[in-house]
Amino acid sequence: MRLLPIILLMPVLSTAAFSQYLDTNRYPVYAGKDLGLTYSPTHTVLKVWSPTATAAEWILYEKDAGGDPLGSYALEKQAQGVWQGALAGNQKGKYYSLRVQINGKWSDEIVDPYVRATGANGKRGQILDMQETDPAGWKSDRSPAFAHKTDAIIYELHVRDASIHPSSGIRQKGKYLGLTERGTKNPAGQSTGLDHLAELGITHVHLLPVFDFYSVDETHPDKKYNWGYDPQNYNVPEGSYATNPHDGAVRIREFKQLVQALHQRGIRVVMDVVYNHTALTEGSNFNQLVPGYYYRQDEKGGFSNASACGNETASERPMFRKFMLESMRYWVEEYHIDGFRVDLMGIHDIETMNRISDELHRIKPDILLYGEGWTAGKSPLPEDQRALKAHAHRLDRIAVFSDDIRDAIKGSVFDHHDKGFVSGKAGMESSIRFGVVASLPHNQVDASKVIYAKQAYAAQPHHTITYAECHDNHVLSDKLSISVADRSDSLQAEMHRLALGILLTSQGIVFLHAGTEFRRTKKGVENSYESPDSINAIDWNNKSQYTEFFQYVRALIQLRKQHASFRFSDPQTLIRSIRFEETGSAGAVSFQIESPAGQDNWKKIRVRYSGMYPSDPWVVGEGWRTAIVNNRVVNENSDLRVIPVQPLTLTVLYQ
Repeated sequence: MRLLPIILLMPVLSTAAFSQYLDTNRYPVYAGKDLGLTYSPTHTVLKVWSPTATAAEWILYEKDAGGDPLGSYALEKQAQGVWQGALAGNQKGKYYSLRVQINGKWSDEIVDPYVRATGANGKRGQILDMQETDPAGWKSDRSPAFAHKTDAIIYELHVRDASIHPSSGIRQKGKYLGLTERGTKNPAGQSTGLDHLAELGITHVHLLPVFDFYSVDETHPDKKYNWGYDPQNYNVPEGSYATNPHDGAVRIREFKQLVQALHQRGIRVVMDVVYNHTALTEGSNFNQLVPGYYYRQDEKGGFSNASACGNETASERPMFRKFMLESMRYWVEEYHIDGFRVDLMGIHDIETMNRISDELHRIKPDILLYGEGWTAGKSPLPEDQRALKAHAHRLDRIAVFSDDIRDAIKGSVFDHHDKGFVSGKAGMESSIRFGVVASLPHNQVDASKVIYAKQAYAAQPHHTITYAECHDNHVLSDKLSISVADRSDSLQAEMHRLALGILLTSQGIVFLHAGTEFRRTKKGVENSYESPDSINAIDWNNKSQYTEFFQYVRALIQLRKQHASFRFSDPQTLIRSIRFEETGSAGAVSFQIESPAGQDNWKKIRVRYSGMYPSDPWVVGEGWRTAIVNNRVVNENSDLRVIPVQPLTLTVLYQ
């Protein structure tokens, strides 16, 4: 994630204002699973948890904005802090809001946190029959086959970026439906959008936030861009990507069509979710229903701010833990989502994350869960309870991003001019080795020399997300152009090739940022979270400019998919099978993989990463055939005993 504009930071409440809410144990916990709206043709029920309220009402409207209310209706106090109301008759299509009275003061009109359909900009909920939002064939939609978590090759993509550029050849530019179109081409006649994803061969598309976020006016989506890390309504698809943001059914149906289209092309769908903070603080629907409860407080009684966005949610408190779990379960069941990337996961407590994992794996055993194992600021949650990278071994089937291999490959994201292994920095060999074995303990890896971790933190290969770039910070091509500005573009391209080669031949779960396969640039902009399309849009002309580069990355992906020895799922097998070789050259890493019997048709594999320094020829002996030599795929599978090694290259041999 990236920081939100400072205008979203809300003033903290005084100690006195929070004092009556700090004892969260005194709040009743609602055990039911029916908070929010329940529709039927004969009556509609709304349930809202607000134990501090003394009165509550909901207001019905004909439109999603403006107009006089059709009526307001009192909610009745129930057990466990719940307020309930029921409207007789078929209310389908109408819009609603609610408000509560606390300490004699009525809140603003808000929607309930569990709202599943809204009109434009999420101001009013909408009453829908969710079955009517299903596209044709939805009930037969199935996720593509997926055996092991380490089989995943994830592709991080922003919905608008994928299609908005004129070169995309996509009609529904910037929309969910843009990624459902087939047969789209760039001006050179090469595939774009959905067809490109299938051609590339990735297994999962990771969509940057597609829940309803605050910063973009859904009625004028071309006026302002945002990544979407500012949650407004967690259980509603974002309306700026829909063809009609006013009718809540449209965004729901079109997002389902997107999921369905990806599934039909053999690609699973991961949602980027941001439960660690909300866009609004005092004015959020959570805080207006139960002031202070859903957020952690600092030592002065104000909102703590580990998200660096004005607040941090309290995942350890039962009703927010319940909300996270039920929200994620809803996306899996209603939208057939195949995984979640959890933003600033280090803000959440380990117990909550493990409960979520257990529940979601019961529903979908092959679901993929991963997150950022850090915070953006100080949190009052004790460190030993946080879902941090250092605690990956305590997480149940949840991966963390490895900033160790990320910055070892290309240099620190915090120092624009810092170099990494592929750009000529010495001393990165231990960190690269650490990445090769997916952050597991290995007797040939000196973890004390790893740039950040200093010790192994993974217990399973699937605990590690192996990556070199994401939406945050500079994309790889821009990082290289800044840190090695004195090197030629062709040399930077070889660095980029080597970086992706390291990722795709290392263990763990591989993660690629959209467009890296044809050297995507954001024109040097580091933090493009609200930059215009001219910076963020994927320029599909790059695919024709770097066709050979794209074909190489595609071949690397196929290599990984075809050979299980690059993606072990068992930690002991991984540790036992990988042995590092002494290279005799500075800035080089070499290793051999002994493939377990029956797991791979290549019995042995040798891999060499060569940095910027000159290297002696690699004497490999008899019986080794070439798959990749010096960043180039070798189709003739030559049997070479001595291989001249060029700087900035990947070489892969096999028996």
